[in-house]
Parts: sequence; C-alpha cells; structure tokens
Amino acid sequence: MVFSDEPQGVLAIWNDIRDGRETEFEHWYKIEHFPERLAVPGFKLGRRYEALAGRPRYFCFYLTDSADVLTSPAYRERLNDPTPLTRSIMTGAFANMNRTVCRRILRFGAMWGAISVTARFGAPADQGSLARLLDRTAREEGVARCELWSAHDQARGIEVEEQLRGGDRKIAACAVIEVLREDDADRVRIKFEREFGAAGEIGIYRLLCEIGRADGA
Repeated sequence: MVFSDEPQGVLAIWNDIRDGRETEFEHWYKIEHFPERLAVPGFKLGRRYEALAGRPRYFCFYLTDSADVLTSPAYRERLNDPTPLTRSIMTGAFANMNRTVCRRILRFGAMWGAISVTARFGAPADQGSLARLLDRTAREEGVARCELWSAHDQARGIEVEEQLRGGDRKIAACAVIEVLREDDADRVRIKFEREFGAAGEIGIYRLLCEIGRADGA
C-alpha cells in the first residue's frame, strides 16, 4: 500500500564528530538534546543511527506533524537560544554537517527496521523513477518500509546553532529504506547504486536509539 502524507515534516541530519568528542556527544544526546527536541510542540519521533557503510558516520531524523513545525516560533526559539552544552557541542564537535528540513511525500510500508539505507540527492531527483523503485523495493522480503523525502523551502535566515557549526550542507531529496538485516541493506545498496550511480550518496546505518513524543515530554 502507498501512503502519501505531504504534511508530514522530516528533519534529516547526517554528520561526523571530531576525534575525542564522541563521549561528550553521546552524553549530550542522551541527557539533553533528544528530550529537548521532542518537547517542542509538533515533534513526534526521533531516531539515531551509526554507519555500517558510507559517510558521514551518524544519521538522525525527526518526524514532525508538518514541515511548518520545523520553522515554527517554538522550534526557532530553541535554535537561537542554545544551552551551554549545546553551544560547546555545536562549536567544536560537529563536522561534515548535512541538515535539511524536508517533507515526507511518499511512504510504502508501516514497520520500522533495524537498519536504514539512505540515498541522498544534492540535485532534484526524478520523483517518478524514485517512487517506482521504492514501490518495488518495499515489496521485497526483509524490507520494512520505504520513504521519499523532499527538501522544504526555508526562506529564513541562519539560526544560531547553524552559525556555531559553521554552516550546513543541504540535500534536494532523500530515499530512505528501512530493512531488517545487513544482507537486506547490502542488496538495496547495490540496487540503488546501479540505478543512480554517483547521483545518490548512499549509506547504510544501524539503529542506535529512538525517542517518541511521550518519552520526550
């Protein structure tokens, strides 16, 4: 079954962490950042992953009630008033940051998987071709769900957190395939590499943790 839910918002993040800052980074996520973000009205779910193949090392995304939540006054207040610990992490720990506000425009399947394959596109992709490929992929054994995210226009200035990081890369679109096992992820990666070649930056990420709205309240 195909689910189309354009109002759904996604904040998509890929990043590395500088050597020597990993412990502080994990502590920050656990005791402050994840709960803080899920306390923002309209945030529904956050999931964090670590790379099995590809770069950057970390992948994280948040689902929100709509893409507008990610430009709302409540969220922008957090971005422009970071805590002392967030300032420390944003200033010196992050590297190779890729962060984009997106809309989830297609979803095939209802389950989450243990491993995520992401195919990032820096230029606008053929959504029809991607949708057909994701539809076929979602029918395969070992695939839990497939999603297509498209960048959401942000006609706003750069918030303090991004200034501290030194600026972020952006994507135009992303295909996300949630699978059960590493063999499933390898099969999906090969398929997408054959289909899109260098046009899609492909990574395989294992789930580290998840937080839902009730957990972050």
